[in-house]
Amino acid sequence: MATVLKGITEIRDFFKSNETPIYFISATNFNLLGMDEWINNFIYISYIDSFEGQHPSLFSPAKELPHEEFTSIEDINNYLLTHPEVADLIKSGSINGKAGKVLFLMFDEKTEQLAKDLGLDVCFPSAQLRTFLDNKVNTNRIAEKAGVACVPYVLSNVENYDHLRKVSEKLGDNLVIQTPFGDSGHTTFFVSNEEEFNNYKEQILDEPEVKIMKRINCFGTAIEGCVTKHGTLVAPLMTELVGFKELTPYKGGWCGNEIYPDAFNADIREKAKKYTQQFGDQLRKEGYKGYFELDFLIDKDNGEIYLGELNPRISGVSSLTNHAQFAMTDVPLFLFHMLEWLNVPYEIDVNELTNRWAQAASMDSWSQLVIKHTRKTLELATEAPATGIWEMKKNGNILYKKMDAHRQSVLGDNEAFYFQITRKNDYLYEGADLGILVMRGRLMSDSFELSERAKRWIRALRANYKSDMIDMGSLSESDLLESDGFKML
Repeated sequence: MATVLKGITEIRDFFKSNETPIYFISATNFNLLGMDEWINNFIYISYIDSFEGQHPSLFSPAKELPHEEFTSIEDINNYLLTHPEVADLIKSGSINGKAGKVLFLMFDEKTEQLAKDLGLDVCFPSAQLRTFLDNKVNTNRIAEKAGVACVPYVLSNVENYDHLRKVSEKLGDNLVIQTPFGDSGHTTFFVSNEEEFNNYKEQILDEPEVKIMKRINCFGTAIEGCVTKHGTLVAPLMTELVGFKELTPYKGGWCGNEIYPDAFNADIREKAKKYTQQFGDQLRKEGYKGYFELDFLIDKDNGEIYLGELNPRISGVSSLTNHAQFAMTDVPLFLFHMLEWLNVPYEIDVNELTNRWAQAASMDSWSQLVIKHTRKTLELATEAPATGIWEMKKNGNILYKKMDAHRQSVLGDNEAFYFQITRKNDYLYEGADLGILVMRGRLMSDSFELSERAKRWIRALRANYKSDMIDMGSLSESDLLESDGFKML
């Protein structure tokens, strides 16, 4: 019988001596950055090497093989799983004939089969279940079963504008419409009249069912949890940056987060924690276990908190969660996901841990900005700022200090960690992810306005990208496909 791990110290020691190869395969390694230092034999396999060969635990195939157009992260993962260099790496790491475990940010049924063909065990619920849960329409139905409040809404098909008004009559004139799948920047539509409806008509009418919500004046928040055999663990609530024109071209687009002590008042924090536990407990009834993220919306007018959406996976905020002070003191939330999928017996007090993590004394203050190309242009990057620690000078310019994979190496307000996504010789197009800027402290005011400090860093970072404008008429069909990007996080 396997030894039962009792408490944080034994859990930490278990992962330090882990012998099972564990691979994180994705476009980049940002979402689980730093987990290789908590988990022995944790290896990143990335399509984009943001560290230019300098990260000790990251593997990126040297040779680019012919492939069809990438339209999603799933396509990238499927390409990597069929790459001979990746197959050789996994084979060389096998122990007693077992290839090990694998994690993905996004995957589909083809990914599952390719992983199985390599002898890898996927450490997530099935793609079929994740797709079901990721459907924004289904998310609301799960929330209802869990007793978690949602923004007033109806679920319906839409035949035309008059039909939309009829089914949403009780919601008022200002509506928010979401299609079942896709990130909020591309698939959330703000409609208050027929002209606005016509701008998005094709996307809305194509769906058999959409979520139609009352438009509220709200703050965005994010929170992560982990469904375990002992209950649902919950990390602290963090703010969310949405729609800032300095960062994203999309009105409803996520573009960053802040985590800091006493974010929001105690009532909101407690309700968010309670709702996350309830939702996680319902997810377990649906057959799900492991890591997940919820977006909550806080109504500025009445202070109510509502569920926004579910990400049944690690997410773009996982790096903030897993590097916060509470995680450094105990262990990152992600390690409990791995305990569940390694089928290791362990004992913890879920409520005691969650309550301790929520205390201000367990928190430090960090922010991240997700910077996109915001212009309606197509350009080719000729220079790109490198991953590592950057320092801002008094004149507003920034200088590269050193390559580093640790945000903890940021020493003060005049330094930041930059994670490069768009590289030299990559295309810059509207919505392309340039990279992620991580800093100590907050980057918004209490009224959710972007600070001057944040704006200075954004301007300075953009100034370190050099590019040439591309004449669309001069591009071949393959060039046009390569320049048509998608969300990397």
